[in-house]
Parts: sequence; structure tokens; C-alpha cells
Amino acid sequence: MTDDFAAHNEEVRRVWDAYFARKPVRVPMRLSISSKFTMGMPEANPEGIFFEQYFKDPRAMLVRQLRHEHWVRTHLPRDVEMGLPDVWPVYVDFQNCYEAMWFGCEVEYVGTQVPDTKPNLSDDRKTAALDAGIPSPETQPWIARSWEYFEFFRETARDGYEYEGRPIEVGWNCFGGTDGPMTVCCNLRGATEFCLDLLDDPAYADEMLAFVTEATIVRLRYVRERLGIPLRGHFGFADDSCALLSDAMYRERVMPHHRRLIEAFTDGSPSGIHLCGNATHLFKTLVDELGIRSFDTGFPVDHGALRRSLGPDVEIVGGPAVPLLLKGTPDEVCAETRRILESGVTEGGRFILQDGNNLAPGTPAENIAAMYAACKAYRL
Repeated sequence: MTDDFAAHNEEVRRVWDAYFARKPVRVPMRLSISSKFTMGMPEANPEGIFFEQYFKDPRAMLVRQLRHEHWVRTHLPRDVEMGLPDVWPVYVDFQNCYEAMWFGCEVEYVGTQVPDTKPNLSDDRKTAALDAGIPSPETQPWIARSWEYFEFFRETARDGYEYEGRPIEVGWNCFGGTDGPMTVCCNLRGATEFCLDLLDDPAYADEMLAFVTEATIVRLRYVRERLGIPLRGHFGFADDSCALLSDAMYRERVMPHHRRLIEAFTDGSPSGIHLCGNATHLFKTLVDELGIRSFDTGFPVDHGALRRSLGPDVEIVGGPAVPLLLKGTPDEVCAETRRILESGVTEGGRFILQDGNNLAPGTPAENIAAMYAACKAYRL
């Protein structure tokens, strides 16, 4: 990566300005990447902070985020500002565990891997969450910890803390988002168990989906109010476990709950959704029935077919699958990037190139550079 970050950043501004004006000069590229990417890299994690410490010590979370952000801003080329920022963004981050932990699931730590949670609604206690009611968005232990972290970050910023000569700015609390009601139900029951519930105990499954949706609305309202964020606006969410469902079952069992979320938090602006896995069979329904206008995809995805199905005005975000980026050669990554860009997905100028989805630790920087070079070489 060139050290001429000023020239890079100026080009990035032009690329995104043109994209949002619907007059793109080329396809923009970004990366889906979290602090897990650099956690096993001594040069980016000299303190050896892993996820158990990250989840239990706010200073460790702060330092780890800053080390990660510094490394990716100087090593991974893509269409974002690079080099030292004016301020370092920091945020409360319990990865994708936060919702299940809020409902009482136990977290498991496995070395440098992203933590996971254990389902807590076994068959002999499957109604426990319903019986307990909606957890507190303020005092439930894990969300209370998140507010403690948030206040620690704010106090640290007020005290004038700097990293590499730049101050920090506190942004988000992860409890203000959602991975979606279907996914949360699978986290609480286990994916196999909840899919069987949909077939064998539909009344219970529907009650759980409605309960999780209502609980999510209560939590998101509280978090937004506490952070001073408008209740309504553009709304984005995820629900990866919907990939397990047919279009018919999605429409009947889960779509009404997605509609509730969208109605609770949009001001009429187009909504977006993240769906990893083989979920594209649901995308046309999401466009037609819920007005989704932006899809953050994973793999496998037939990008050209998806564009032909959704039309030129729907934003599609995606690109080479993460296993290829991890294990492939730069030439293979370049060829796959070019194949995707030439598939027809760029029609309408509403395509953003991105890994599909969330870079795996150990992905060579050379492969990201090859992906970016192919992106910059392609012209609409």
C-alpha cells in the first residue's frame, strides 16, 4: 500500500461522491472486517489481548480496537480513508454474542476465535425466556456492562486520551443493533431445534418470534433514546438464519416480524439487510414485500442473476467469497473479482464490491491488494 494516503483519500472522496450521486466513475470497494482479523497478529496486537479479556476489560477493548484500526488503515487498501484519522472511533463491541447474552445465554471463549454462546432453551425449559419476560435494556448484566464500557470510553475521551497523537470519539453501543428474530431464536434454542419447532410446534415458534421481535423493539428504542439517536430513519438489520427457510415459510412465519421492525424504526427511508449464506432466494420477496433496497451479501451468490432478478435500482454489496480470499492466490482473486464485475451486477451503478462476507484472520494483504487493483481497473 502506498504511503501517499492524501492522494488515496482524495480519490476515495470522488468515488463515493459519484456513487451517491448515481453517476459512478467506477465501482467502490470496501471490506467487512472486525477486530478478530488482527487479533492473532503480534504486530497488530502486541499486548496479546484476546476476546475473553476484550469482553471483560473496557481498557483492553479500547486498546485492541485502536491497534486494529491503526493496522488496517495502513495495510489494507480499499475505498475508505486511510492513514491516521482526525479522531479514532471506538464503540462497545460484544461481537455477534450480544443478543443471546442479553437473553441469558452463556458465552464461550475459544482462544483467538470469535466467542459464541450456548443455547439456553433446551426442550425441558423451552418456555423459560417467555416466562421470564423481556430482559431489562438497562440492568440485565451484559447490557449493564455495555453501559459501563460506554461511560468508560466517554470519560477516557474527556480526559484527553490520545493514540498516535489523535483523540478518540465514542460512537455506538452494539446493543443498538439486531441480528434478527429468526437468528436470535436459533441462538436461544439451537438452529436444529428451532427449525423443528417451526414444523412440530408452530404455536411455540410463532410466540418466540413475536417475543424476540417485541423485546428487540423495546431494547432498540431504549438504546437510541439513551444515545440521543433519532428513533426513526434509515434502518438496517440482519437475519442470517433465514437462509434455512424456503420462501414460502419465510413469508408466512418470519416476514411479519421483519415488517414490525421496519415499521418501528424507519421514517420511510429505504431499509437494508445483511444476509450471509445461500439466502438469495429470499431477496425478491424482501424487495417486493418489505421495500428492502440494499443487500449486504455473503456466499454463495450468483451476482449477475441477482441483478437481473432485482433490477438496476437495488443496491447489492458483495464479492469474492472469504475462503478464496483466505486460500487463493492473488491471480485467482483478481480473476474472480473481474468475473463478478463482468457478470452484469454493475448495471445501474448500484454495486459495491466487498468480501463475501467478513474477512477471515490470516487473509493475505496481497489478496486484498489484488481485489482492489481489479476493482480500480474495471470501468463501468
